[in-house]
Amino acid sequence: MTSKKTALILDFGGVISRTMFEQHRQTERVLGLPPGTLQWRGPFAPEGDALWRRMLAGEITERDYWRTRAREVGELIGETWNDVVSFVRRVRGDDLDQVLRPEALDTIRRLKAAGVKLAVLSNELDLFYGRGTSDRIAALRMMDAIIDATHTGILKPDPRAYHEALNALRVEPGEAVFVDDQAVNVQGAEGVGIAAVAFDVRDPAASFAHVRRHFPQVT
Repeated sequence: MTSKKTALILDFGGVISRTMFEQHRQTERVLGLPPGTLQWRGPFAPEGDALWRRMLAGEITERDYWRTRAREVGELIGETWNDVVSFVRRVRGDDLDQVLRPEALDTIRRLKAAGVKLAVLSNELDLFYGRGTSDRIAALRMMDAIIDATHTGILKPDPRAYHEALNALRVEPGEAVFVDDQAVNVQGAEGVGIAAVAFDVRDPAASFAHVRRHFPQVT
């Protein structure tokens, strides 16, 4: 018998926040680059992004992918960016709420009001956004727990990462739902007994509707 779902564990980048791919035109405006300069589009056009395909094949990590892209973009404006936070801060500034998906905020608020426990499980929250990110983003202030591999050193899909989130929320695997836009992380959650939703960044509304179906008390 399936356990009642009482907890939701979310990835941050791509799920709660829009991806950098979706903000290419804004990035070009902010950095003074000609429109159309940034052609790599990750999951939106994997056939044209060889580096993304290498990541999907497990040849490089997601961190490696974004470090490379940050360095490339920095070079376009004559700067040296050896970390992703330099890229993110320059493009997104300090008002990080502007990059949150409205569908994410709606779902989080509805589940919070219904008493569902909420957590973020991220591989690189502070690594990409800078220390103290959770204090600067409205959605993160609604979380009951934030587990960030920037500090724990345990990256998804390591089973220990999911168990850290479960322990922080004090729930069993069968009581939780996990959401991530990377298939390998979804598979990792399923491997420890957590129901998982593969988030499609191309259709966030449908993805969050799928998430809410696990919680009939808010549907």
